[in-house]
Amino acid sequence: MSRHTSNPTFSAKAHEVQRKWYVIDAAGKPLGRVAVKAADLLRGKGKAIWTPHADTGDFVIVVNAKEVLLTGKKETQKTYMSFSGYVGGHKSETVKARRERHPELLIERAVKGMIPHNRLGRSLHPKLKVYAGAEHPHSAQQPEAVTL
Repeated sequence: MSRHTSNPTFSAKAHEVQRKWYVIDAAGKPLGRVAVKAADLLRGKGKAIWTPHADTGDFVIVVNAKEVLLTGKKETQKTYMSFSGYVGGHKSETVKARRERHPELLIERAVKGMIPHNRLGRSLHPKLKVYAGAEHPHSAQQPEAVTL
């Protein structure tokens, strides 16, 4: 019988992860590209210690959300729908109307669809900070700029 010692599988613990802050400028960038980059940073997919079931991600700040780009006719044809559960509780809104009302929701909803739909995803969502303009209150965290 040969005896060999093998290294056990590494599994990161969420409380041991060093968290960094990143800032993404969405001005003139396609919504999907911004959302994919933000989702990958939130999950920690680019890190060597990435573990599928653990929160190994970083904090992400997205600025200039009101200037994010949607290609084609999506600005007028794409609609966001919600249903309250009550009779007549169906609401529908175009991208243009949502951009005027609450532009942060465009990016928040796109990223939310790209992270897991379970407890892990719900714990990642608060680490995403989206702002309509160029200013953000997180300069004390010294965020790194991310290029797309």
